[in-house]
Amino acid sequence: MTDVVAALEKAGLEVRADAGTRGMYASDASLYRIPPLAVVRPRHVDEVAATLAVARETGVPVTSRGAGTSVAGNAVGRGIVLDFSRHLNRVLSVDPEARTAVVEPGTVHAVLQKAATPHGVRFGPDPSTHPRCTIGGMIGNNACGSRSLAYGRTSDNVAGLSLLTASGKSFSTGYDSGAPFVRGADDLVDDVRAVLGRHLATARTEFDRFGRQVSGYAVHHLLPERFDLTQALVGSEGTLAVITEATVKLVVDAPVRVVVVLGFADIVAAGEASPSVVAHGPTSCEGLDSRLLDVLRARRGPDAVPALPRGRAWLFVELAGDDAGEVEARARKLAGDGIGEDALVVTDPATQARLWRIREDGAGLAGRAPSDRPAWPGWEDAAVPPQKLGAYLARFDELVASYDMTSAPFGHFGDGCMHVRLDLPLDQPGGTKIMREFLTDAAKLVGEFGGSLSGEHGDGRARSELLPHMYSPDAIALFGAVKHAFDPDNLLNPGVLVDPDPIDADVRPAGRFPIKALAMAYPHDDGDLGQAVHRCTGVGKCRADNSAAGGVMCPSYLATREEKDSTRGRARVLQEVVRGELSFADPHVHDAMDLCLACKGCASDCPTGIDMATYKSEVLHQTYRGKLRPRSHYTLGKLPFWARLAGWAPRLANLGVRLPGVGKIALWLAGVDGRRSVPAFARKPFRRTFAPAPGGTPVILFADSFSDAFSPEVAESTVRVLRAAGYEPRLPSGSVCCGLTWITTGQLDAAKKILTRTVAALAPDAREGIPIVGIEPSCTAVLRSDIHELLPGDADAAAVASSVKTLAELLSATPGWTPPDLSDVEVVAQPHCHHHAVLGWKTDADLLASTGATVTRLAGCCGLAGNFGVEIGHYEVSVAVAEQNLLPALDATPGAVVLADGFSCRTQVADLRDRPSLHLAQLLDR
Repeated sequence: MTDVVAALEKAGLEVRADAGTRGMYASDASLYRIPPLAVVRPRHVDEVAATLAVARETGVPVTSRGAGTSVAGNAVGRGIVLDFSRHLNRVLSVDPEARTAVVEPGTVHAVLQKAATPHGVRFGPDPSTHPRCTIGGMIGNNACGSRSLAYGRTSDNVAGLSLLTASGKSFSTGYDSGAPFVRGADDLVDDVRAVLGRHLATARTEFDRFGRQVSGYAVHHLLPERFDLTQALVGSEGTLAVITEATVKLVVDAPVRVVVVLGFADIVAAGEASPSVVAHGPTSCEGLDSRLLDVLRARRGPDAVPALPRGRAWLFVELAGDDAGEVEARARKLAGDGIGEDALVVTDPATQARLWRIREDGAGLAGRAPSDRPAWPGWEDAAVPPQKLGAYLARFDELVASYDMTSAPFGHFGDGCMHVRLDLPLDQPGGTKIMREFLTDAAKLVGEFGGSLSGEHGDGRARSELLPHMYSPDAIALFGAVKHAFDPDNLLNPGVLVDPDPIDADVRPAGRFPIKALAMAYPHDDGDLGQAVHRCTGVGKCRADNSAAGGVMCPSYLATREEKDSTRGRARVLQEVVRGELSFADPHVHDAMDLCLACKGCASDCPTGIDMATYKSEVLHQTYRGKLRPRSHYTLGKLPFWARLAGWAPRLANLGVRLPGVGKIALWLAGVDGRRSVPAFARKPFRRTFAPAPGGTPVILFADSFSDAFSPEVAESTVRVLRAAGYEPRLPSGSVCCGLTWITTGQLDAAKKILTRTVAALAPDAREGIPIVGIEPSCTAVLRSDIHELLPGDADAAAVASSVKTLAELLSATPGWTPPDLSDVEVVAQPHCHHHAVLGWKTDADLLASTGATVTRLAGCCGLAGNFGVEIGHYEVSVAVAEQNLLPALDATPGAVVLADGFSCRTQVADLRDRPSLHLAQLLDR
């Protein structure tokens, strides 16, 4: 290992040694435990060639991220990984007249679309992973997406490639006046032609039988009568050459889209109906099972799914065109043709977007099986000729049931492609053996239907060994000969497609967490941390910018672009912990967790339901329980305690941190970055000035430590707004605290004690049905959600949680309450992350809309996130997170009112832009 890394560094390459299982996994590859030896981030093509030269000299294998590799083949055994995601990721040109674009392989699909859309064109294939998948990866897999009925596969949308062989030799492919060409690889072309000459009958009869036959090599494109190397290389999963540049075709979208939702008795009936639907000429025909939507409703509530036609399975069918009347007429005809049990025509773009978002989240939602057990990839995207889909789905359900497993199928039914994840018993003895037996039987079933093991994801390590169940021995020999012609030393992505690794080699067993003394309850995972962290199945939504959909996840990854700083990367590390391969105190664990802002964005935005903030608290608790902690845990982690002390002499406390020299030393001793301002303690804490008044409907005001000690004016506004709405707020008896800062620093034994005292104070009122109104979103979220993790089975805690309301929730449900007229106000709103993730901000949005205010809601995290952005070592990342959404919005709207309910959000705005901001109560208290 040292020799290889030394050789790479000698060549002037940027190397990350031994990235291990902590960052190189996606989709199917999440099953495998195959660490790379080194990761190279080439800055230009010459560095790619230099990497290949080192690989050739040392004999280590090579694969690539974002360039010509399958999703299922991202992991490579003890070799070099070319990571193009950091450098070779530019859109080099867009030609709207020729309808082409030239991109580097690490270019994310959404980035290409952003560059192309202003020209009125776009890249046609649109996988559900479009915010994060790369064009190089799509070429490697021959990805398709939901609208392949209109735009075809990636192979139909590539106009040329620039590549390097494993020996570092460059060549290019493309088209000249429609005729395919290859430049710079005459010997290679001769070798490949000779190979095909020995297998002509097989190449002509076993391939290109239906649109989604993606498994294996596309050797039909190498036949002498068509010899098109561009098409043949698409879908080769990084095993033949490394892409350094691609020219892709662009399309013009039809301006009008209408969605028809058809309801069916079951998924089999939906599959059987798909060919009849395709006859209507849709751009998309997607199937979903009720089992998938049940998971979504269980996670996000009954309102998460728009109203659908009756049935237990549905087809989402999109029709498009230039004339609205003509498209809607076609939609009405389809809806009235009697296909299915019921139908719904959707013309509203917002409702259409909600429906497509469900489909896009399918792979993540399917990460939880109907059995409520973790569901695994491995049999991800088999396809059969569309006319056989219904019969295949029926047989597949029977096969799954025979293994005592469950599934929730969905997919591109118009193309005959089914996506699914399965609750394989990988956490049980013999689970890997069962996986092998099931996958083998599933491959035989697909072969029986004349189908393809893969319809767009590639075969990778999960399915390559099964190709003989689909192809003849001569076809398998043909694959090997093609591979040898391109890569005689078998350096590129070995173990995939040709001479495949066994499907059960290096499987990463889920395992169960061996230590039972957990601080958190994990009620949604049967109290099992292992099951919780294995919710992550690698779909990688955390690697995308989710701000367009109002998302928060994952702010640290967007700031650093490091896999280890993504939710997925952290989940991989914790999976090693629960398997006993790493300890909680291992430096790799804390390196991965360090930049987690505990924003809880993943808890709502990750379709699999990962809650990294909770897991981080557990890690800190397990690591430092009974041991010396970082000094910020004693200061920031116990901030409410210090704030109460300071409340007796606030002027003295404020003076102490502002004296020249003394303040800087005090901040350093507290673990606080010196570039941070220190909020002043209020001269009089709110709790000491609050005076109850008679009359009105009683509510309990949860005056948290931040509102009490630092922002009493917010609490005072809340009181006035509540009284104006006919309520009489009163404070709980005694001093109460939610324990938030103890939770975020992992001091969970103390947090439980604090919450227990708080519950005892609040429960009597809660049991009487008196609402508990929170002011600070993060503290309110603790009482709504974290309370179940820390005090499971406590009836009083459950009563408190069910009584907790936000101000917007209470006012919106108050009969006769009328919001003030704010029609003259422009508002830029930064929802607190915990508000977004736990409480939900829709009620606030609706309330603001009723005021008439012009509201711009910001997505993403502000970057301060409680103690995170204040601690030494986090300042730069905190600012980088703010630069994603918050700061550009503030700079673009200098005259707007900044709405930020979170104390940390208001602090960040003040620190980085010296600008005032308001809580909702203050805005309503004009």
